[in-house]
Amino acid sequence: MFNKKILVIEDTEFMQRLICDILKKEGYEVYSAYSGEDGLDMVTAVKPDLIILDIVMPGLSGFDVCRILRADESNNLVPIIMLTAQDSEDDKLIGLEMGADDYIVKPFNNRELVSRVKNTLIRIERNRLANPLTGLSGNIEIQTEINHRLANNRQVAFIYCDIDNFKSFNDVYGFARGDSAIKLTADIIRDAVQMAGNRDDFIGHIGGDDFVIITSWDKYETICKLIIEDFDEKIIHLYNETDRKNKYIATKNRLGQVKKIPIITISLAVVTNENRKYDNYLQIAEVAAEVKKYVKEMKGSYYLKDRRNG
Repeated sequence: MFNKKILVIEDTEFMQRLICDILKKEGYEVYSAYSGEDGLDMVTAVKPDLIILDIVMPGLSGFDVCRILRADESNNLVPIIMLTAQDSEDDKLIGLEMGADDYIVKPFNNRELVSRVKNTLIRIERNRLANPLTGLSGNIEIQTEINHRLANNRQVAFIYCDIDNFKSFNDVYGFARGDSAIKLTADIIRDAVQMAGNRDDFIGHIGGDDFVIITSWDKYETICKLIIEDFDEKIIHLYNETDRKNKYIATKNRLGQVKKIPIITISLAVVTNENRKYDNYLQIAEVAAEVKKYVKEMKGSYYLKDRRNG
C-alpha cells in the first residue's frame, strides 16, 4: 500500500493535520484540500488512489462532491471514505447510496483510520485485478499465488481448464450466450472446489475460456471429476432444442460446406510438483500447455495429469 496517493478533503486545519500525520507515518503520499471546490480541482491534478471526504463543509458539501465524482466516468471508480462528526444513520446511508465505499465517524482512533484506508485500497485493487465477467482473480494474482506456494515448498496441483469448441459456439450463438457459458463454467469450478477442495484453494480466470485451479496433490482428481460431470450435464442447456438433439452445431465454412461442430466440452490439464521441482509460474504454465495439447485431442471432457519425472 506504500506510495498510494490519498486526498483528504476536510475544511478544518486540526483534522487535516491529524489525518495527514497518521497516514504519512504509514507511508502514504497525502494531499490536502480545504473545500469541496478545491478538492475537485485536486482530484484532476493529483489523480488520487483514495479520497477521504468530510460531509459537512462550507460551499459544496461532501455529498455534493461525491455525487459529482461518481457522475464523472474518469473518477467514478476512485474509492471514497466519507468522514462525519455525526453518528447519524441517515448520513451513512446517503453516502453509501451515492457511491461511497466506507465511512468513518469522528472522533476516531488511529488504528481505525489506518485499517479502513488499508482495507478499502486492498478491496479496490482486488476488484481491478479480477476478471470483470467472472469476478475471479486474473493473471497477476495467479502468478503471485503459484510463486508464493512454490517458494514455501507447498504441495501444488495446478489444474488448467480450457473449454473445447468454444469459438464456434460463440460464433453461432453470439457473445451473450458465450458469456453465459463462461460464467457457468466459473460457477461449476467454484462449486467443485468448494465441495472437494481445501479452504485455501485458489481459482483464477486467465481470460476467455481459460481457468486455473491451485489445490493440493490429494484433491485434484476429485475436483476434476466433479467439474467434468457437472459441466457435461449443464452446458447442453445453453444450446437450442435442435442442437441438443443432434449433439452438434451445423454451420457452413467459407466454401459453403456444412461442418458439424460437437457440443462444447472441457479439458483439464494437471501439473503437480510431486515428482518434478518447479521454481516459478512460467515453468508450470509451460508444462500445463504441453499437457493441454494432449488432452484436447481426446474426445469429450477429460482430465490428464503430467506424470513425467525429472
